[in-house]
Amino acid sequence: MEITYLGHSAFKLKGKQGTVITDPYPTDIGLSMGSVSADIVTISHQHADHNAVKHVSGTARREKPWVADSAGEYEVSGISVFGYQSFHDEKQGEERGRNIIYSIIIDGVNVVHLGDLGHNLSQEMIEKLGNVDVLLCPVGGKFTIDPKVATEVIQAIEPYFVIPMHYKTAKHGSHFAQLATLEDFEKVYGVHADPVKSLNVTSATMPEQTTLVVLEN
Repeated sequence: MEITYLGHSAFKLKGKQGTVITDPYPTDIGLSMGSVSADIVTISHQHADHNAVKHVSGTARREKPWVADSAGEYEVSGISVFGYQSFHDEKQGEERGRNIIYSIIIDGVNVVHLGDLGHNLSQEMIEKLGNVDVLLCPVGGKFTIDPKVATEVIQAIEPYFVIPMHYKTAKHGSHFAQLATLEDFEKVYGVHADPVKSLNVTSATMPEQTTLVVLEN
């Protein structure tokens, strides 16, 4: 299964059974996903920079992508999707509403997308997520968990791979000016990784300990 980063919180997960796009965004945030297609689209919450489904076309298998935008258990074309309710802030959603954490199982690999998670995770939630192969984790703060809490979440989940997302880049518009950068996160996390184009992962090729992967976007 191949993972590529489309920027912000959007990823393309391409497996033998199909393709998933997470949290698609419009171009007005300063970034561009380019032309993308998918069998499944997951939406963590209904903010405009995470729910731009109209920018994702269908595939030869499906005329339009099937959209997951709420908690629950789903299976589409052999791809399993589990959505778990969480919150976009530390006050049970009072400030920014709810957030859905997705566990997406493709080709036997469990990829967890935390969306715009705004708080640390309970032990109950960590147990629900099970053995996480790849963790897609927000690290920018302001709207999500910051580098310190992100580090705590990563250490609690203990994934094989962790890929940071939702951090400030030179391309982001002024609305995201207060986000922490990737470098800010790496300083707190204590590990630096050179960017790579994509991550190819199978259930048989996991590292012995959590490995930070930074994907180009």
